[in-house]
Amino acid sequence: MKSSNLRFGIIGCGRIAQRHAEHIADRGKLLAVCDVIKEKADPMAEKYGAKAYYSVTEFLQNERDMQVVAICSPNGLHAEHAIQSLQAGFHVLCEKPMALTSYDCGEMIKAAERTNKRLFAIKQNRFNPPVEAVKKLIDEGRLGKIFSIQLSCFWNRNPDYYHNSWKGTLKLDGGTLYTQFSHFIDLLYWMVGDVKKVQAMMGNFAHKGIIEFEDTGVVILEFQNGVIGTINYTVNSFGKNMEGSLTIFGEKGTIKIGGQYLNELEYQNIEGYKIENLPEGNRANNYGNYQGSMSNHDKVYDNLIEVLQHNASISTSSFEGLKTVEIIEKIYQAAKRTSD
Repeated sequence: MKSSNLRFGIIGCGRIAQRHAEHIADRGKLLAVCDVIKEKADPMAEKYGAKAYYSVTEFLQNERDMQVVAICSPNGLHAEHAIQSLQAGFHVLCEKPMALTSYDCGEMIKAAERTNKRLFAIKQNRFNPPVEAVKKLIDEGRLGKIFSIQLSCFWNRNPDYYHNSWKGTLKLDGGTLYTQFSHFIDLLYWMVGDVKKVQAMMGNFAHKGIIEFEDTGVVILEFQNGVIGTINYTVNSFGKNMEGSLTIFGEKGTIKIGGQYLNELEYQNIEGYKIENLPEGNRANNYGNYQGSMSNHDKVYDNLIEVLQHNASISTSSFEGLKTVEIIEKIYQAAKRTSD
């Protein structure tokens, strides 16, 4: 854990903000929190000795001692809140997805450059021990030429998850790939590279009248470097999350990262090499009736402190956050063309 004298604020006091507040309290000082719903802002403020605000404008105008603002508001508000915070003179740590359009991501990056402030994008799955090990393997060329990659995301999101929430709406949620699986899409970009062509089919099978977009999708990708890949995803796994896995086929080896959250090395057969003694990763984010990705926000905050106080390199740049959104946009555009 990296302790610091950094002073933070949080916009949006929902479930994921609780995780942010914990790590901030361990590493610095949480000065203020903001949520339009008073019943969300007040308990968090009281718990951490922070001041509660119900207006982003007032929060940014009055809390001049803050240095970093964590954006934990609904997806569709990330760009607006991040740009406001940057223009007010604060560094920004933005939850995933960075925004719901690549255009908005670009505007956020421009705002950071104009104000000479840092914009951090959260991609916590990169810190999963098996993911880190496989990335190192690829970078060292131990798999040789990569032929293909398969991503499987089989989770459960029941009607309660979406009840009385911004989740499930096109305007504020954006789609299953944005809210549930953008971390997984990021890993495709991180490990293989940019996407050239996409084909996709989608449907809403079990959430009609509950969400405004798909609950299931099948995607075929061709990457710029010629690698082909597939994504199979759903939030219809009966009763609970089943799997989050990534399988890579290369000329010198095959490897599969599995478990529910890309947290286990399930299979490896590599020429002259074996990954051994992986440390145990953090547990998944537990939200009561359902679980999210593996919780590595502690490592995100440690990196932020190293960057701001010791000029370290950033673990996930805002440009990489933009690329993830760009790939998701391509997938949704391809699905619309297919269904016309």
